[in-house]
Amino acid sequence: MSLIVHSIVLAATVLALAYLGLLFHGAYRRQARLGQLHEEERAVLKARLERIATHLPEAAMQKAAWSGFRKFRVDGKVLEADSVCSFYLAPHDGRPLPAFLPGQYLTFKFAIPGQPREVTRCYSLSDGPGHPDYYRVTIKRIPPPPGKPGVPPGISSSHFHDRIQVGDILDVKAPSGNFHIDVEHRGPVVLVGGGVGVTPVLSMLNYIASAPGGREAWFFYGVRNSREHILKDYLRELASQHQNIHLVVCYSDPLPEDREGGDYQHAERVGVALFKKVLQVNNFDFYICGPPPMMESLTRDLGEWGVPEGRIHFETFGPASVRKVAEVTHAAQTLAGGGFEIAFARSNKTLLWTGAGSLLEFAEANGIRIDSGCRAGSCGTCATALREGQVDYLRKPDAEIEKGSCLVCISVPKTPLSLDA
Repeated sequence: MSLIVHSIVLAATVLALAYLGLLFHGAYRRQARLGQLHEEERAVLKARLERIATHLPEAAMQKAAWSGFRKFRVDGKVLEADSVCSFYLAPHDGRPLPAFLPGQYLTFKFAIPGQPREVTRCYSLSDGPGHPDYYRVTIKRIPPPPGKPGVPPGISSSHFHDRIQVGDILDVKAPSGNFHIDVEHRGPVVLVGGGVGVTPVLSMLNYIASAPGGREAWFFYGVRNSREHILKDYLRELASQHQNIHLVVCYSDPLPEDREGGDYQHAERVGVALFKKVLQVNNFDFYICGPPPMMESLTRDLGEWGVPEGRIHFETFGPASVRKVAEVTHAAQTLAGGGFEIAFARSNKTLLWTGAGSLLEFAEANGIRIDSGCRAGSCGTCATALREGQVDYLRKPDAEIEKGSCLVCISVPKTPLSLDA
Protein backbone atom coordinates (compact mmCIF):
# COMPACT_ATOMS: atom_id res chain seq x y z
CA MET A 1 0.00 0.00 0.00
CA SER A 2 2.77 2.38 0.89
CA LEU A 3 4.44 1.60 -2.43
CA ILE A 4 1.25 2.57 -4.29
CA VAL A 5 0.94 5.82 -2.32
CA HIS A 6 4.57 6.59 -2.94
CA SER A 7 4.08 6.01 -6.68
CA ILE A 8 1.04 8.27 -6.72
CA VAL A 9 2.89 11.05 -4.89
CA LEU A 10 5.84 10.71 -7.24
CA ALA A 11 3.59 10.85 -10.29
CA ALA A 12 1.76 13.90 -8.93
CA THR A 13 5.06 15.60 -8.25
CA VAL A 14 6.28 14.89 -11.77
CA LEU A 15 3.02 16.19 -13.21
CA ALA A 16 3.19 19.32 -11.05
CA LEU A 17 6.77 19.98 -12.07
CA ALA A 18 5.88 19.45 -15.71
CA TYR A 19 2.93 21.84 -15.37
CA LEU A 20 5.11 24.45 -13.68
CA GLY A 21 7.66 24.00 -16.41
CA LEU A 22 5.02 24.63 -19.03
CA LEU A 23 3.86 27.72 -17.15
CA PHE A 24 7.38 29.09 -16.88
CA HIS A 25 8.07 28.26 -20.51
CA GLY A 26 4.88 30.02 -21.61
CA ALA A 27 5.67 33.05 -19.47
CA TYR A 28 9.20 33.16 -20.86
CA ARG A 29 7.91 32.96 -24.42
CA ARG A 30 5.36 35.71 -23.76
CA GLN A 31 8.02 37.89 -22.18
CA ALA A 32 10.39 37.22 -25.03
CA ARG A 33 7.64 38.06 -27.52
CA LEU A 34 6.80 41.27 -25.66
CA GLY A 35 10.46 42.17 -25.68
CA GLN A 36 10.59 41.46 -29.39
CA LEU A 37 7.50 43.61 -29.97
CA HIS A 38 9.01 46.43 -27.92
CA GLU A 39 12.21 46.16 -29.93
CA GLU A 40 10.19 46.19 -33.14
CA GLU A 41 8.24 49.24 -31.94
CA ARG A 42 11.45 50.99 -30.99
CA ALA A 43 12.95 50.10 -34.38
CA VAL A 44 9.89 51.48 -36.19
CA LEU A 45 9.95 54.67 -34.11
CA LYS A 46 13.68 55.06 -34.66
CA ALA A 47 13.22 54.60 -38.40
CA ARG A 48 10.46 57.21 -38.44
CA LEU A 49 12.59 59.66 -36.47
CA GLU A 50 15.50 59.04 -38.82
CA ARG A 51 13.28 59.65 -41.83
CA ILE A 52 12.13 62.95 -40.33
CA ALA A 53 15.65 63.90 -39.28
CA THR A 54 16.99 63.17 -42.74
CA HIS A 55 14.01 64.96 -44.27
CA LEU A 56 14.86 68.29 -42.66
CA PRO A 57 18.63 68.86 -42.31
CA GLU A 58 19.86 72.11 -43.81
CA ALA A 59 22.42 70.44 -46.09
CA ALA A 60 19.74 68.22 -47.64
CA MET A 61 17.36 71.13 -48.05
CA GLN A 62 19.98 73.32 -49.67
CA LYS A 63 20.62 70.56 -52.19
CA ALA A 64 16.90 70.18 -52.92
CA ALA A 65 16.10 73.90 -52.89
CA TRP A 66 16.23 76.05 -56.01
CA SER A 67 18.46 79.02 -56.71
CA GLY A 68 17.06 82.43 -57.59
CA PHE A 69 13.32 82.92 -57.96
CA ARG A 70 10.80 80.20 -58.85
CA LYS A 71 7.26 80.64 -60.16
CA PHE A 72 4.42 79.84 -57.74
CA ARG A 73 0.66 79.89 -58.32
CA VAL A 74 -1.70 81.20 -55.64
CA ASP A 75 -4.00 78.22 -55.04
CA GLY A 76 -5.87 79.61 -52.04
CA LYS A 77 -6.55 82.88 -50.22
CA VAL A 78 -8.18 82.56 -46.80
CA LEU A 79 -9.15 85.39 -44.44
CA GLU A 80 -8.04 84.29 -40.95
CA ALA A 81 -8.97 87.39 -38.88
CA ASP A 82 -9.38 91.13 -39.32
CA SER A 83 -6.72 92.17 -41.86
CA VAL A 84 -4.94 88.78 -41.68
CA CYS A 85 -4.95 86.50 -44.71
CA SER A 86 -3.29 83.17 -45.56
CA PHE A 87 -2.00 82.45 -49.06
CA TYR A 88 -1.48 78.88 -50.28
CA LEU A 89 1.27 78.69 -52.88
CA ALA A 90 1.76 75.76 -55.29
CA PRO A 91 4.79 75.36 -57.57
CA HIS A 92 3.87 76.39 -61.09
CA ASP A 93 6.06 73.64 -62.57
CA GLY A 94 4.23 70.98 -60.53
CA ARG A 95 7.42 69.49 -59.08
CA PRO A 96 7.53 68.52 -55.37
CA LEU A 97 8.71 71.15 -52.92
CA PRO A 98 11.71 70.68 -50.65
CA ALA A 99 11.09 70.59 -46.93
CA PHE A 100 12.06 73.54 -44.79
CA LEU A 101 13.01 74.02 -41.16
CA PRO A 102 9.98 75.08 -39.08
CA GLY A 103 10.25 78.84 -38.54
CA GLN A 104 11.86 79.79 -41.86
CA TYR A 105 10.49 82.30 -44.38
CA LEU A 106 9.99 82.88 -48.10
CA THR A 107 11.32 85.86 -50.05
CA PHE A 108 9.00 87.46 -52.63
CA LYS A 109 9.74 89.90 -55.46
CA PHE A 110 6.97 91.72 -57.28
CA ALA A 111 6.20 94.83 -59.26
CA ILE A 112 3.73 97.10 -57.48
CA PRO A 113 1.87 99.82 -59.38
CA GLY A 114 3.18 103.25 -58.45
CA GLN A 115 6.52 101.96 -57.16
CA PRO A 116 9.66 102.98 -59.08
CA ARG A 117 11.24 99.51 -58.82
CA GLU A 118 10.43 95.94 -57.87
CA VAL A 119 9.78 95.32 -54.18
CA THR A 120 11.38 92.46 -52.23
CA ARG A 121 9.82 91.27 -48.97
CA CYS A 122 10.09 88.25 -46.64
CA TYR A 123 7.16 86.44 -45.01
CA SER A 124 7.33 83.53 -42.58
CA LEU A 125 5.96 80.13 -43.52
CA SER A 126 3.01 79.45 -41.24
CA ASP A 127 2.44 75.71 -41.79
CA GLY A 128 4.54 72.65 -41.03
CA PRO A 129 7.11 71.29 -43.50
CA GLY A 130 5.27 68.07 -44.33
CA HIS A 131 3.46 69.33 -47.44
CA PRO A 132 5.34 68.62 -50.69
CA ASP A 133 2.64 70.26 -52.83
CA TYR A 134 2.23 73.72 -51.25
CA TYR A 135 3.68 76.37 -48.95
CA ARG A 136 1.59 78.73 -46.83
CA VAL A 137 2.28 82.27 -45.67
CA THR A 138 -0.02 84.30 -43.43
CA ILE A 139 0.18 88.08 -43.90
CA LYS A 140 -1.28 90.96 -41.92
CA ARG A 141 -2.21 94.19 -43.65
CA ILE A 142 0.04 96.84 -42.08
CA PRO A 143 -1.93 100.07 -41.41
CA PRO A 144 -0.44 103.57 -41.17
CA PRO A 145 1.44 104.22 -37.91
CA PRO A 146 -0.79 105.30 -34.98
CA GLY A 147 -1.52 109.01 -35.11
CA LYS A 148 -0.06 109.36 -38.61
CA PRO A 149 -2.95 108.89 -41.04
CA GLY A 150 -0.97 110.67 -43.76
CA VAL A 151 1.67 107.94 -43.81
CA PRO A 152 0.80 105.24 -46.38
CA PRO A 153 0.05 101.69 -45.16
CA GLY A 154 2.42 98.78 -45.76
CA ILE A 155 3.21 98.61 -49.46
CA SER A 156 3.72 94.87 -49.82
CA SER A 157 1.07 93.71 -47.32
CA SER A 158 -1.55 95.92 -48.99
CA HIS A 159 -0.49 94.55 -52.37
CA PHE A 160 -1.07 90.99 -51.15
CA HIS A 161 -4.46 91.77 -49.63
CA ASP A 162 -5.82 94.04 -52.38
CA ARG A 163 -4.30 92.72 -55.60
CA ILE A 164 -3.07 89.13 -55.21
CA GLN A 165 -5.83 86.70 -56.14
CA VAL A 166 -6.19 82.94 -56.64
CA GLY A 167 -4.51 81.96 -59.89
CA ASP A 168 -1.90 84.74 -59.82
CA ILE A 169 1.77 83.84 -60.36
CA LEU A 170 4.43 85.02 -57.90
CA ASP A 171 8.23 84.97 -57.90
CA VAL A 172 9.51 83.24 -54.76
CA LYS A 173 12.94 82.36 -53.38
CA ALA A 174 13.54 79.08 -51.55
CA PRO A 175 12.89 78.90 -47.78
CA SER A 176 15.69 80.31 -45.66
CA GLY A 177 16.42 81.87 -42.28
CA ASN A 178 18.23 80.95 -39.08
CA PHE A 179 15.24 81.29 -36.77
CA HIS A 180 13.91 77.75 -36.64
CA ILE A 181 13.29 75.00 -34.14
CA ASP A 182 16.02 72.43 -33.52
CA VAL A 183 14.46 69.34 -35.11
CA GLU A 184 17.13 67.03 -33.69
CA HIS A 185 16.50 68.08 -30.09
CA ARG A 186 13.69 66.40 -28.13
CA GLY A 187 13.58 68.67 -25.08
CA PRO A 188 10.52 70.74 -24.09
CA VAL A 189 9.92 74.08 -25.79
CA VAL A 190 7.98 77.27 -25.18
CA LEU A 191 6.70 78.90 -28.36
CA VAL A 192 5.67 82.55 -28.06
CA GLY A 193 3.83 84.46 -30.78
CA GLY A 194 2.67 88.06 -30.51
CA GLY A 195 0.16 89.32 -33.08
CA VAL A 196 0.98 88.21 -36.61
CA GLY A 197 4.43 87.26 -35.29
CA VAL A 198 2.73 84.00 -34.44
CA THR A 199 3.34 82.68 -37.97
CA PRO A 200 6.86 81.16 -37.60
CA VAL A 201 6.11 79.63 -34.20
CA LEU A 202 2.85 78.26 -35.61
CA SER A 203 4.98 76.44 -38.18
CA MET A 204 7.03 75.01 -35.31
CA LEU A 205 3.87 73.94 -33.48
CA ASN A 206 2.49 72.17 -36.56
CA TYR A 207 5.79 70.34 -36.96
CA ILE A 208 5.73 69.15 -33.32
CA ALA A 209 2.13 67.99 -33.69
CA SER A 210 2.96 65.85 -36.75
CA ALA A 211 6.30 64.46 -35.52
CA PRO A 212 6.53 61.28 -33.42
CA GLY A 213 7.80 61.30 -29.87
CA GLY A 214 5.28 63.62 -28.22
CA ARG A 215 7.70 66.51 -27.63
CA GLU A 216 6.34 68.81 -24.93
CA ALA A 217 5.34 72.22 -26.28
CA TRP A 218 3.75 75.23 -24.56
CA PHE A 219 2.24 77.65 -27.06
CA PHE A 220 1.74 81.19 -25.71
CA TYR A 221 -0.22 83.40 -28.09
CA GLY A 222 -0.74 87.09 -27.34
CA VAL A 223 -3.16 89.38 -29.20
CA ARG A 224 -5.38 92.31 -28.22
CA ASN A 225 -8.71 90.50 -28.58
CA SER A 226 -10.74 88.02 -30.62
CA ARG A 227 -10.66 90.20 -33.74
CA GLU A 228 -6.93 89.48 -34.07
CA HIS A 229 -7.09 85.84 -32.93
CA ILE A 230 -6.21 83.80 -36.02
CA LEU A 231 -6.93 80.08 -36.45
CA LYS A 232 -8.78 79.99 -33.12
CA ASP A 233 -10.72 76.76 -33.73
CA TYR A 234 -7.74 75.06 -35.35
CA LEU A 235 -5.41 75.81 -32.42
CA ARG A 236 -8.00 74.67 -29.88
CA GLU A 237 -8.56 71.40 -31.75
CA LEU A 238 -4.82 70.83 -32.16
CA ALA A 239 -4.26 71.18 -28.41
CA SER A 240 -7.21 68.89 -27.61
CA GLN A 241 -5.86 66.13 -29.89
CA HIS A 242 -2.28 66.19 -28.58
CA GLN A 243 -1.58 65.75 -24.88
CA ASN A 244 1.94 67.10 -25.35
CA ILE A 245 0.69 70.48 -26.68
CA HIS A 246 -0.52 73.14 -24.21
CA LEU A 247 -2.27 76.24 -25.55
CA VAL A 248 -2.19 79.50 -23.54
CA VAL A 249 -3.98 82.47 -25.17
CA CYS A 250 -3.62 85.98 -23.76
CA TYR A 251 -5.83 88.98 -24.66
CA SER A 252 -4.32 92.29 -23.61
CA ASP A 253 -7.52 94.25 -24.38
CA PRO A 254 -10.46 91.82 -24.54
CA LEU A 255 -13.77 92.92 -26.03
CA PRO A 256 -16.93 92.82 -23.89
CA GLU A 257 -18.08 89.69 -25.73
CA ASP A 258 -14.76 87.84 -25.33
CA ARG A 259 -15.01 85.01 -22.79
CA GLU A 260 -12.20 84.26 -20.37
CA GLY A 261 -11.72 80.50 -20.21
CA GLY A 262 -13.29 80.15 -23.65
CA ASP A 263 -11.78 82.58 -26.14
CA TYR A 264 -8.68 83.15 -24.00
CA GLN A 265 -7.09 82.08 -20.72
CA HIS A 266 -5.42 85.24 -19.41
CA ALA A 267 -6.34 88.94 -19.72
CA GLU A 268 -2.74 90.17 -19.80
CA ARG A 269 0.31 90.39 -22.00
CA VAL A 270 2.62 87.44 -22.45
CA GLY A 271 5.50 87.85 -20.02
CA VAL A 272 7.87 86.09 -17.66
CA ALA A 273 5.51 86.67 -14.72
CA LEU A 274 2.96 84.53 -16.57
CA PHE A 275 5.61 81.90 -17.36
CA LYS A 276 6.46 81.64 -13.67
CA LYS A 277 2.80 81.14 -12.82
CA VAL A 278 2.00 78.62 -15.58
CA LEU A 279 5.29 76.81 -16.14
CA GLN A 280 6.86 77.32 -12.68
CA VAL A 281 10.25 76.11 -14.00
CA ASN A 282 12.48 77.56 -16.73
CA ASN A 283 14.13 74.45 -18.21
CA PHE A 284 12.75 75.05 -21.72
CA ASP A 285 14.01 76.34 -25.01
CA PHE A 286 12.13 79.58 -25.75
CA TYR A 287 11.25 80.57 -29.33
CA ILE A 288 9.84 84.10 -29.55
CA CYS A 289 8.42 86.17 -32.40
CA GLY A 290 6.41 89.33 -32.03
CA PRO A 291 6.55 93.12 -31.82
CA PRO A 292 9.91 94.58 -30.75
CA PRO A 293 8.70 95.79 -27.30
CA MET A 294 7.46 92.29 -26.43
CA MET A 295 10.67 90.63 -27.57
CA GLU A 296 12.86 93.17 -25.80
CA SER A 297 11.08 92.66 -22.48
CA LEU A 298 10.91 88.87 -22.83
CA THR A 299 14.56 88.36 -23.74
CA ARG A 300 15.65 90.64 -20.89
CA ASP A 301 13.33 89.12 -18.29
CA LEU A 302 14.10 85.53 -19.32
CA GLY A 303 17.78 86.24 -18.76
CA GLU A 304 17.01 87.65 -15.32
CA TRP A 305 14.99 84.50 -14.60
CA GLY A 306 18.12 82.46 -15.22
CA VAL A 307 17.40 81.14 -18.72
CA PRO A 308 20.75 80.76 -20.55
CA GLU A 309 21.15 83.00 -23.58
CA GLY A 310 21.65 79.95 -25.80
CA ARG A 311 18.10 78.77 -24.99
CA ILE A 312 16.44 82.05 -26.00
CA HIS A 313 15.73 82.17 -29.74
CA PHE A 314 13.88 84.99 -31.49
CA GLU A 315 12.89 86.35 -34.87
CA THR A 316 13.59 89.97 -35.74
CA PHE A 317 11.56 92.37 -37.86
CA GLY A 318 13.23 95.51 -39.10
CA PRO A 319 15.96 97.73 -37.64
CA ALA A 320 13.98 98.55 -34.49
CA SER A 321 13.95 94.92 -33.35
CA VAL A 322 15.76 93.29 -30.45
CA ARG A 323 19.54 93.54 -30.62
CA LYS A 324 21.29 90.78 -28.73
CA VAL A 325 24.64 92.25 -29.71
CA ALA A 326 25.26 95.65 -28.17
CA GLU A 327 25.42 98.49 -30.66
CA VAL A 328 28.96 99.27 -31.65
CA THR A 329 30.60 102.62 -30.97
CA HIS A 330 31.16 104.02 -34.40
CA ALA A 331 34.38 105.80 -35.19
CA ALA A 332 32.48 108.36 -37.25
CA GLN A 333 30.54 109.46 -34.20
CA THR A 334 33.74 110.30 -32.36
CA LEU A 335 35.02 112.58 -35.11
CA ALA A 336 34.25 116.19 -34.31
CA GLY A 337 32.27 117.35 -37.32
CA GLY A 338 33.74 114.56 -39.46
CA GLY A 339 32.65 111.26 -40.96
CA PHE A 340 33.53 108.68 -43.58
CA GLU A 341 33.46 109.00 -47.31
CA ILE A 342 31.30 106.30 -48.93
CA ALA A 343 31.86 105.70 -52.63
CA PHE A 344 28.94 104.04 -54.44
CA ALA A 345 30.88 102.79 -57.48
CA ARG A 346 28.01 101.81 -59.79
CA SER A 347 26.05 104.96 -59.04
CA ASN A 348 29.17 107.11 -59.46
CA LYS A 349 28.49 108.95 -56.21
CA THR A 350 30.78 109.70 -53.28
CA LEU A 351 29.01 110.91 -50.14
CA LEU A 352 29.92 111.78 -46.56
CA TRP A 353 28.39 109.48 -43.92
CA THR A 354 28.15 111.13 -40.49
CA GLY A 355 26.34 108.51 -38.44
CA ALA A 356 22.83 108.78 -39.87
CA GLY A 357 21.42 105.25 -39.89
CA SER A 358 22.53 102.08 -41.64
CA LEU A 359 24.30 102.03 -44.98
CA LEU A 360 21.04 100.95 -46.62
CA GLU A 361 19.14 103.89 -45.13
CA PHE A 362 21.98 106.20 -46.12
CA ALA A 363 21.93 104.92 -49.70
CA GLU A 364 18.14 105.22 -49.98
CA ALA A 365 18.18 108.75 -48.59
CA ASN A 366 20.53 109.68 -51.42
CA GLY A 367 18.57 108.04 -54.22
CA ILE A 368 20.76 104.94 -54.55
CA ARG A 369 18.92 101.68 -55.16
CA ILE A 370 19.96 98.57 -53.23
CA ASP A 371 17.63 95.57 -53.13
CA SER A 372 16.47 94.67 -49.63
CA GLY A 373 13.96 92.41 -47.92
CA CYS A 374 13.79 91.86 -44.17
CA ARG A 375 15.96 94.89 -43.28
CA ALA A 376 17.13 92.94 -40.22
CA GLY A 377 20.12 90.95 -41.46
CA SER A 378 18.17 87.74 -41.96
CA CYS A 379 17.35 87.29 -45.64
CA GLY A 380 20.61 88.34 -47.28
CA THR A 381 18.83 90.23 -50.09
CA CYS A 382 20.84 93.41 -49.48
CA ALA A 383 24.27 91.71 -49.62
CA THR A 384 26.60 94.13 -51.37
CA ALA A 385 30.22 93.67 -52.43
CA LEU A 386 32.81 95.69 -50.52
CA ARG A 387 35.42 97.02 -52.93
CA GLU A 388 37.38 98.75 -50.20
CA GLY A 389 37.07 99.32 -46.45
CA GLN A 390 35.44 97.63 -43.44
CA VAL A 391 32.04 97.76 -41.72
CA ASP A 392 30.61 97.24 -38.25
CA TYR A 393 27.27 95.51 -37.63
CA LEU A 394 24.47 96.91 -35.49
CA ARG A 395 23.48 93.35 -34.61
CA LYS A 396 24.77 89.88 -35.37
CA PRO A 397 23.68 88.92 -38.92
CA ASP A 398 21.49 85.83 -39.29
CA ALA A 399 22.17 85.41 -43.00
CA GLU A 400 25.44 83.99 -44.24
CA ILE A 401 27.75 86.61 -45.73
CA GLU A 402 30.22 85.85 -48.47
CA LYS A 403 33.77 87.05 -47.94
CA GLY A 404 34.18 90.54 -49.35
CA SER A 405 30.48 91.43 -48.98
CA CYS A 406 28.34 93.06 -46.29
CA LEU A 407 24.66 93.32 -45.37
CA VAL A 408 24.01 97.03 -45.75
CA CYS A 409 20.68 96.91 -43.89
CA ILE A 410 22.40 96.41 -40.53
CA SER A 411 25.92 97.72 -41.16
CA VAL A 412 27.69 101.06 -40.72
CA PRO A 413 31.15 102.09 -41.92
CA LYS A 414 34.19 101.37 -39.79
CA THR A 415 36.50 103.00 -42.35
CA PRO A 416 35.98 104.88 -45.62
CA LEU A 417 34.20 102.52 -48.03
CA SER A 418 33.75 101.74 -51.67
CA LEU A 419 30.57 99.75 -52.32
CA ASP A 420 29.49 97.96 -55.50
CA ALA A 421 26.20 99.81 -55.61
